[in-house]
Amino acid sequence: MADIYVLGFQEIVPLNAGNILGSENSNISKTWNALIKETLNKRMEIEGRLQNTEFGETPRVHPIKMHNSTNSSASDFQCIISKQLVGIYITIWVRAELHEHISYPSVSRVGCGLLGRLGNKGAVSVRFWLWQTSICFVCSHLASGGKEGDEKQRNADAARILSHTIFPTSPLQKLPRNILDHDRVIWLGDLNYRINLPEATTRSLVKNKEWRILLQNDQLKTELAKDHVFEGWHEEEIKFAPTYKYNQNSDDYYGCNKRIKEKKRRSPAWCDRIIWFGNGLKQIQYNRGVMRLSDHRPVQAIFMAEVDVLSNKFDDL
Repeated sequence: MADIYVLGFQEIVPLNAGNILGSENSNISKTWNALIKETLNKRMEIEGRLQNTEFGETPRVHPIKMHNSTNSSASDFQCIISKQLVGIYITIWVRAELHEHISYPSVSRVGCGLLGRLGNKGAVSVRFWLWQTSICFVCSHLASGGKEGDEKQRNADAARILSHTIFPTSPLQKLPRNILDHDRVIWLGDLNYRINLPEATTRSLVKNKEWRILLQNDQLKTELAKDHVFEGWHEEEIKFAPTYKYNQNSDDYYGCNKRIKEKKRRSPAWCDRIIWFGNGLKQIQYNRGVMRLSDHRPVQAIFMAEVDVLSNKFDDL
């Protein structure tokens, strides 16, 4: 198990007028947090049993310690911060041993939706210091649309998030104000970039798992190469099928049934992405999940991060 878990959601509530314009419904985010807490700490207990009975205790980077007892505490993982913007939600969980080393947690929300500012699209950014290293996570839902030129609005949304995300300062510590001022930055979510190929061609290439050809026509890859968006950011190689759009509770892409009207069809695409910025990060896994809870498939990544501590040595987490 990792030392820090970051979970980002989009559309945890329907994006209707009541949710966009009305008061924020936090009941669903509370439900998710309860499920996350139960799941992480249950896995922690199972991991402890396996290590004690089969493999012995696995050494971890100082000062992380594994429990020698199978009776792990209910607070093995603690939520240090979580925040919602309409349907966008991010929640961060850390091992209890790390909690005392975390400081200056804060959030910033930017809407990019209706009228260019409402929260049906946008981002929630979270930052904190771990020892002497500042870390920032951005969870976003960018503009939708599969028409030619729609990627420009997604680029504009990303630029607005980068320019309008402002974190509070402190009189006691010089803190980063903007996303790119942090030492380690990871951006995750439904970035909504599509594939610039005819639908029939895209479906045929997906069926044959021709990821290389598809990625050569991926909008995000193209915009990154042209420095139109996310200049200086990185993404690990994609080796999994497009994450959008599926029939719910199915492994079939939406629109494979030819009886669906053409204007409602959606070409498969890698809408859901994880990218990163800065030094001291090494991505060691990038894949997609198999959950069928929505018309998207979730993506997940594992990173190793260098963290500067007072002893001037580096610990890997």
